[in-house]
Amino acid sequence: MTTAAGPPAQTHARTHAQAQQGTDTAATTAAAVVCSLSCDGLDPSLAQRESFPVPTKDINGRRLRLHASDPDGMAWASVDDGQAGDSVWLDRSWDAGADWEPLLGRASVPSTWTGTRTLMYNLTDPSHHRRGWLRACADAGAVSCTEWIHPTVCDVLCDGTDADRASGDDQPVPATTLHGRVIRLHVDQRNSMAWGSVEDGDPDDEIWLDRSWDEGASRPDGSSLGRTAVPGGAATARTAMFATRDPRGLLYGGAVRACGREAAHQEGSCTAWVRPEPSRPRAAADALMASYDPDQGWWHSSWWNSAAALTALIDFAERTGTHDYDGAVARTFDRNKGVFAAGERSSDPVEGHFISRSIDDTAWWGMTWVAAYDYTHDPRYLTEATTIAEYLRRYWDTGSCGGGIWWDRERTYKNSVTAGLYLSLTASLHRRVADDTVWGARATEAGNWFLSSGLINSSGLVNDGLTGDCRNNGQTVWSYNQGLAIGGLTELWRGTGDTTALATARRLADSALARTELTVDGVLTESCDVGQRSCDDNQKQFKGVFMRNLDSLRLATGSAAYRRFAAEQADSVWAKDRDSLNRLGARWAGGGSNQTDWRTQSSALAALTAAR
Repeated sequence: MTTAAGPPAQTHARTHAQAQQGTDTAATTAAAVVCSLSCDGLDPSLAQRESFPVPTKDINGRRLRLHASDPDGMAWASVDDGQAGDSVWLDRSWDAGADWEPLLGRASVPSTWTGTRTLMYNLTDPSHHRRGWLRACADAGAVSCTEWIHPTVCDVLCDGTDADRASGDDQPVPATTLHGRVIRLHVDQRNSMAWGSVEDGDPDDEIWLDRSWDEGASRPDGSSLGRTAVPGGAATARTAMFATRDPRGLLYGGAVRACGREAAHQEGSCTAWVRPEPSRPRAAADALMASYDPDQGWWHSSWWNSAAALTALIDFAERTGTHDYDGAVARTFDRNKGVFAAGERSSDPVEGHFISRSIDDTAWWGMTWVAAYDYTHDPRYLTEATTIAEYLRRYWDTGSCGGGIWWDRERTYKNSVTAGLYLSLTASLHRRVADDTVWGARATEAGNWFLSSGLINSSGLVNDGLTGDCRNNGQTVWSYNQGLAIGGLTELWRGTGDTTALATARRLADSALARTELTVDGVLTESCDVGQRSCDDNQKQFKGVFMRNLDSLRLATGSAAYRRFAAEQADSVWAKDRDSLNRLGARWAGGGSNQTDWRTQSSALAALTAAR
């Protein structure tokens, strides 16, 4: 069994004249700048690591080398022992070597040197769901190139592994039939591998896999993988296994399908697309990352939602010990800590340090960087969270309702979400800032105010906010308001030992699990999840915030009831709110006009993580 492979290194090598003119009849793809963890054109002196993934190439005594840095996802080329005028460059292909972007970073050896190198170029383009191959080429009296990297995708196992090595054989979607042939997709869930088989076939019938990094929309480097014919005298055949995750390429949510061809009629058929599920939360996280833009460092079009999504991802990574997504944490911070005009990230301008006129939006980012600090122990994240909290403090106002923090810069509303975030952030800083006295006092003040503010109604549920004359406004009980109160009071107890805070957190949790305003038939349900209603982009993420904070209380108390509730949510999500690509919707009980996007995905990820 053979896999699809690119051309040999010299198959499309340029003639000397073509190289000088920068043309190639087989390589006409125009090169566009690709940005992932860094943008094309990074100096190799900044590489985090250097390896030589393919053999050095000798060209008339010159040494042509391809260098790679897996942590950067980039490569560069060099030529040594050369002469003035020798040149070196990279070729990059997005379709398994069928064509390529030529002459990337072309550099010539100066008159007083014997060698030179290119700048670094990205091996992958996860923003556009593309996996690249690169090779180094040189013109040194003749034109020649190294082998391509990386034609084989490797995760736990590599492309081309025999299916006998599978740790399991699941068939998550129905087989397809074609003139009596049965075409099946097989998945090794544990190792995120897949293979195809054909049964009841005739000689020369074929079976193969397609692999896509964008849920089946395209597959330029993943068609006809492992294409295998039924041998003479047999009725069955199968492919080798192929990986669906490419951690080196920052492509985690690959989808596969099995396809077959019936030889006599020259017709083909394919199964549905599938993403494997190595575990429930990892499958959810992989699907979430398919929507992340590493170039811009966020999930497009929602500012605070991106903070909540990253927090869910960090929580999953910390709980499971995975480091696959570490680059997303740093990239989000580096790309978004600056200034953005209105419309670029939020409808409001972002003024640096994740600060805007929306106090709650700003606070969500503060909580994200607390989570990032806990996960990485990098002090810059704690510093950023502290900067954000100092900004929030400006809007603590004892002249209205005896305290509390305003929702917006215009001081129009005191509400539960901003109060819960402020309490959580100050209490979190108290536990993490060395020798703190300031944040602990502010957290105690915020907690006491919350308990006496009237935000908690007589049923133990948190309404949306206060009226102008400082009374509970009776507006919708949202799960995230309930969750933030639970989490903030739990964190206050952890830092100060305030038993009233912990007791109230338990009362709020018990009320949420018992009352139909938030839980219906044992499943967490937002009011916008009911009937023909639909949740807006903000509301899609509320339940995940609740689950993350309930889990914090569960860890503090050891409550078996809270653990059971988390397990019930995860089971319902997985059984009733998931498709074959592990996309998770807004309605955890399923049914109705369900919605699915990265916001619902990150919300459900929090539930799956809490149930581990």
